Amino acid sequence: MTTSTRGASAPAVLVLEDGRTFRGRAYGAVGETFGEAVFSTGMTGYQETLTDPSYHRQVVVMTAPHIGNTGVNDEDPESQRIWVSGYVVRDPARTPSNWRSRRSLDEELTAQGVVGISGIDTRALTRHLRERGAMRVGIFSGEALGDEAALLARVRAVPQMKGADLSGEVATAEAYTVPAIGTRKFTVAAIDLGIKGMTPHRMAERGIEVHVLPATATVEDVYAVGPDGVFFSNGPGDPATADHPVSLMRAVLERSTPLFGICFGNQILGRALSFGTYKLKYGHRGINQPVQDRTTGKVEVTAHNHGFAVDAPLDAPSDTPYGRAEVSHVCLNDNVVEGLRLLDRPAFSVQYHPEAAAGPHDAAYLFDRFVSLMEGQRA
Repeated sequence: MTTSTRGASAPAVLVLEDGRTFRGRAYGAVGETFGEAVFSTGMTGYQETLTDPSYHRQVVVMTAPHIGNTGVNDEDPESQRIWVSGYVVRDPARTPSNWRSRRSLDEELTAQGVVGISGIDTRALTRHLRERGAMRVGIFSGEALGDEAALLARVRAVPQMKGADLSGEVATAEAYTVPAIGTRKFTVAAIDLGIKGMTPHRMAERGIEVHVLPATATVEDVYAVGPDGVFFSNGPGDPATADHPVSLMRAVLERSTPLFGICFGNQILGRALSFGTYKLKYGHRGINQPVQDRTTGKVEVTAHNHGFAVDAPLDAPSDTPYGRAEVSHVCLNDNVVEGLRLLDRPAFSVQYHPEAAAGPHDAAYLFDRFVSLMEGQRA
């Protein structure tokens, strides 16, 4: 990515790898950027989306037309920086209006060098991605503009998301601890594959001291903190490349330590149980995805950000190296596996984001389920 200063009036062009182009105006930094074009259906929570490490190397198209009206604050980021490679909106707010706002979204994108585009038909672009699938894209503005054939060739030279090993690029380099709020009841080792800040906070609210460890953590590192449970976080990239996290998770399963995974962690559990993974056509992204918890029959509205999924049988439990496993949650839009549960060991995972940043809160019970596993193991 190369960027220059802010230039909201500068012309910009978005070029998809299949040759379709959209022309608009620069939004955020002026320059060029590349990534995988995906769309998010959330009507709010853009600040949490931008700072979610799972969006690393992705250009996010917002389906909600009006973005930026609440500005940017210093309380809601999910990490220390914006991770999206580029940002696409139809109608950016001219003036933010919110009592917590410290600056405009345009200013924040510019300050962090995020190249975006505004004023395009995001509905047409979203329909195109739904029909053709997520694909490589480039956004160009200012001096980066040029012959469209040359820009298209550059887009097609960008690596694809399939086969990308990215979790190590977003994970913490050093271990750190999030203390329990109130009395410490449990200790959890959390493997950072791209963890969102709200996740250890949700555990801390339940009396859990969370030791966040790098993606390269070893079995010895994990058990050095004396964990009552082990957590595997969300993160970017293709789970087929995540051999080290899979090996680490299998070591945890061998010890029957209570285990909880979300998003990328769900895919890691799938691989650890010898299921396959595959790339979805356009993925699930947003905060309005309907999922059924098959253990209770309840339907919850959930927050998603995933382009890959686990290939596991929906109709009956499966035999795995660690006992029987079943699909515990399923997406009601397309029957994609949204959760796994071991029946003979204390381990489960979901494909979505129960930390609910930003919203909804339907899935918060999953942290309580993790606490129950640790209580049961201790008893």
